[in-house]
Amino acid sequence: MTLKKGQYVRHPKYGWGTIVEHDSRETTVYFRTIGFKRLPAALASFDNIAGAGHAKKSAAPEHLPLR
Repeated sequence: MTLKKGQYVRHPKYGWGTIVEHDSRETTVYFRTIGFKRLPAALASFDNIAGAGHAKKSAAPEHLPLR
């Protein structure tokens, strides 16, 4: 799966989230339930959710710094 910034995804453990950053080593996602989470790209498993409308509802807050 190709991941892009702003893409809306579902993780089996953490639920719904929005891709904040993605590179070959790491994916940072803002999850509704736990906030920001960095996951090793090789182990990150997501269900892709079609439609940009959902992404706006769960987009990562721009004013929060990454940890």
